[in-house]
Amino acid sequence: MSQLTLPRTVRKEPERQRRRGRTRAGRQLHAGPTTYVVLTVFALVSLAPLVWTAIAASRSDRRLAQTPPPLWFGGNLFENLQAAWDEAGLGTAMLNSLIVAGTITVSTVLFSTLAGFAFAKLRFRFSGVLLLLTIGTMMIPPQLAVVPLYLWMSDLGWSNQLQTVVLPSLVTAFGTFFMRQYLVQALPGELIEAARVDGASSLRIVWHVVFPAARPAMAVLGLLTFVFAWNDFLWPIIALTQQNPTVQVALNSLGTGYVPDQAVIMAGALLGTLPLLIAFLLFGKQIVGGIMQGAIKG
Repeated sequence: MSQLTLPRTVRKEPERQRRRGRTRAGRQLHAGPTTYVVLTVFALVSLAPLVWTAIAASRSDRRLAQTPPPLWFGGNLFENLQAAWDEAGLGTAMLNSLIVAGTITVSTVLFSTLAGFAFAKLRFRFSGVLLLLTIGTMMIPPQLAVVPLYLWMSDLGWSNQLQTVVLPSLVTAFGTFFMRQYLVQALPGELIEAARVDGASSLRIVWHVVFPAARPAMAVLGLLTFVFAWNDFLWPIIALTQQNPTVQVALNSLGTGYVPDQAVIMAGALLGTLPLLIAFLLFGKQIVGGIMQGAIKG
C-alpha cells in the first residue's frame, strides 16, 4: 500500500511547490503603492521643465517678469510661436537640422555597427591596440579640435555648408564601443561560423546575421545619436551662420537685442523640442520593444 500512496504524495508536493512559486513570482511582478508614488514623482520632475517652457511660451514677456511667475497656460501661445518661427527662420533651420541629424544618425549607426562587429568577432592584428586608441579619443575634450577642424573645413571650401557639420560626426568612438560591447554577448560566434560553412560571403553575413542580432542596440544608438545631433550647438554655431542655420543656431538669434523677449525665446525652444518628442512618440515603442526582445534572447 505504501508503494501505491508514495507516488501520489510525491506528485502532489512538487505541484504545491510550483503553485507557491507561481504565486510568489506573480506577487513580485505587481508593483505596490509606493512604487507608483515614486514613479509619479520622477515623471512630474522630468516633465516640469517642458511644462514650464510651454507655460512661458503661452504668456507675455511682461507677465513672465512679474512675481510670482505664472503657473498655468495663457492665451499667447500661437502668437509667440508664430513670432519665433518668423524671427528665427525656423523653416529652413528645421529642414537643415533634419538633414544633418538624419545623415549623422544613419552613418553613425551603420559604421559603428560594422566597426563594433569587427572588434567583437573578427581576428586581426593590433585589434586590441586600435580599440584602446578608439576609446582613448573619448577622453579628449571636443573643444580642442575646434580650431584645427575649422581650418580644415575652410581649406576644403565648406564654410557655412551643412557637410561641415556632418563630416566630423559620421562615426563616433562611443558608438563603436557601444556596439562592440553589445555584439560580444548578443552574437554567438557559432552563428557566424555556420554562415561561413554554408558559403555566405562577409557582406551577406553582415546583412543577414549581424544586423538582425544588433537591431536593439542599433535602435538605442540611433535615438541617442539623433538627439545629440539635433541638440548640438558648439560646432554648428562656429561652422554655420544665420543664413544657413540649424535649429540651435537659429534659436540663438532670438536671444539677441537690447531686451530679449523671453516668451518668444521659450516659444522657439518649444518648437525646437517638438521634433524630438514626435520622434520618440513614433519610434519609442519599437525601440523599447527591441530592447526587451534583445534582453529575452540574451
